[in-house]
Amino acid sequence: MAKDKNTNTRTVADNRKARFAYEVMDTLEAGLVLAGTEVKSLREGHANIQESYASVEGGEIWLINAHIPEYFAGNRFNHEPRRRRKLLLSKKEIARMAQAVEREGMTMVPLKLYFNERGIAKLQLAVARGKKLHDKRETLKQRDWNREQARLLKERG
Repeated sequence: MAKDKNTNTRTVADNRKARFAYEVMDTLEAGLVLAGTEVKSLREGHANIQESYASVEGGEIWLINAHIPEYFAGNRFNHEPRRRRKLLLSKKEIARMAQAVEREGMTMVPLKLYFNERGIAKLQLAVARGKKLHDKRETLKQRDWNREQARLLKERG
């Protein structure tokens, strides 16, 4: 569990591949409906949102395929690790996200799962468009160039 700079938030899971595979258009913060054992498992720093996505169903947004492992001391009250979790957003935000997905052909991708300053689990959700192969190559070239620039500047002082 890493502490983020500037704020008192604690990151539980980070989807690093999302920014490589998708062009992020807009982000927003969403709450999650979680069971007690899910919160305890998250506080231990166990979660994976790499293969997960969000979907609009019945006027609500659901987080699908996010893996929060069972809590070791949860016995029979434990949760299902890959269950669907409802995201808490306002009606305006849900309508805006649904419109972007339906009309513009975008997708909703979770970027980060974290605890905010008040200790509440939040999900940073992005509306994104998938990158083509040539866009991914361009991203790699830019990253390599930035790394080379930093190396050259470090050598020259």
